[in-house]
Amino acid sequence: MQFTFKPLSLALITGLSSLLLPSLVNAGADSAPQMHELYQNNCASCHGSDHGGYLAPALNADTLKGRSPTALRTIVMAGSFDTLMPPFYGRLSDDEIRGVIKHLQSTPKLPNPNWTIDDMKASLKVYVNDESKLPTQPNYVIDNMDDVIGVAARGKYGRGEGSKAVFINSKTHQKIGEVATGTAAHIIDYNPANPRWAYVKTDTAEIFKVDLYSMQAVRSIKTGYNGPGMGVSRDGKYLMAGSFVPHNAVILNADTLEPLKTFELEGIDPDGKQVSSDSGMIIGTPFDDIFAIALENAGQVWVIDLKDGFPVTRITDVGRHLHDAFLTHGGRKLMIAAYDDSIVAAIDLKDRKIIKKLEAGCVPHVGGGSAVEVDGRILGFGTNFGDCDKTVVSVWDLDKMEVVKQIPVAGGTESPAAHANAPYVAVDIISKDRRARTIQLIDKKTLEVVKTLDVGGHAYFPEYSADGKFLYVSAGYSGDEVVVYDSTTLAKVASLTMESPAGIFSHGRVRYMTRGLSPDEIKGAN
Repeated sequence: MQFTFKPLSLALITGLSSLLLPSLVNAGADSAPQMHELYQNNCASCHGSDHGGYLAPALNADTLKGRSPTALRTIVMAGSFDTLMPPFYGRLSDDEIRGVIKHLQSTPKLPNPNWTIDDMKASLKVYVNDESKLPTQPNYVIDNMDDVIGVAARGKYGRGEGSKAVFINSKTHQKIGEVATGTAAHIIDYNPANPRWAYVKTDTAEIFKVDLYSMQAVRSIKTGYNGPGMGVSRDGKYLMAGSFVPHNAVILNADTLEPLKTFELEGIDPDGKQVSSDSGMIIGTPFDDIFAIALENAGQVWVIDLKDGFPVTRITDVGRHLHDAFLTHGGRKLMIAAYDDSIVAAIDLKDRKIIKKLEAGCVPHVGGGSAVEVDGRILGFGTNFGDCDKTVVSVWDLDKMEVVKQIPVAGGTESPAAHANAPYVAVDIISKDRRARTIQLIDKKTLEVVKTLDVGGHAYFPEYSADGKFLYVSAGYSGDEVVVYDSTTLAKVASLTMESPAGIFSHGRVRYMTRGLSPDEIKGAN
């Protein structure tokens, strides 16, 4: 997908700024500015603030050309089965629904807006002025901070009281705190150097610095309009965040959230075209003081050194439509998925070059990554984001960088999960039918699917507890709960209710780096 960008008019800047407004407006059907604000307050967190798509499809004059307004009105009123799209009947008036549909069918994809370092600085909010007065230990009972599991709860409408980060003690399965985020929480990451700090990023690109001891946000900053990418450096000193809208990334001071440097994401794509690009994955690594960021549309991975000036090394021609990635071999090797090329590219972060491009099935997606040691070799697992003619989970030998097996599964998959102490690799089935209620379990030894769990709702984002004894699974959409299983017997042991739970993030990832690799199994970087 190619993009053309022009400066925004003042009217469009004013309209886009409504992303910051939490309340629903009472808009008339014939008012374009009001309809734009209505869209931003109810649809943009999923469909993109520029109407260009994000978690959900693009909604603009081109993508909706020829669509029946009556059919679109029905979808808005009733919601879309087995997706995040809730029914808006009762939330919006019939005139508002008709008006916003008319607006969508006459509005092109908007040009890329600016969100400068000055805009970021102006958005910085401080909720706790003196962090030295925060408690010196958790105000709840917990054996180890690695036992914390965070859940990104989206909220039914992607904003409101249900949008929050929920934190759980994974040994007792009790909620230990929650932090309101206003709009849908998307990613939770943790500071590798200090166990008290977590960082939560929302679908509207706001980042909250969270004190896990007192379970409160101490600061927040808005780094763009949309975009999930976020990483923390190995020394805990820096954050990096990327955006879909606008096409930039920023390095922040992890302590103060002060923006330090922005990067315009653009370059020559694998087809030789100069493009401006969405931000894909961003990752810090225990291997070095660097960040790696994927430029989705440019097919490049940039390695940014965390030293004066933050110099950039550009690795080009990695693949078409880059997205997510995981680390292996002490964090030296980066495995990144290229949707449109059906490959996962292995990159050496020390030599800063491509090692090999591995077959990965159609629309490969690796989520937060999953790798395990089996019989003396490190195996990596990759899922496929969509219903393909052949739906498989790819398994690679990460020492030899070769395909071991492609395991048939029940449908498209999104996020693999593994743990050294658990016998199974869990994958979520994301097909838009009853299969989406299920998680499939792959035996690490035989590399065969041995069990299918019907979780209820739409089951996705499995995550093991830090000790590997329990498997947490979101059952969102119609389920609205997080379900917990014994990782060996697969018996259901607990359930926690929340609105549209999505990603699940174990604090243990700080030490494990990639799900499935315990610290003593992570092979050296040399």
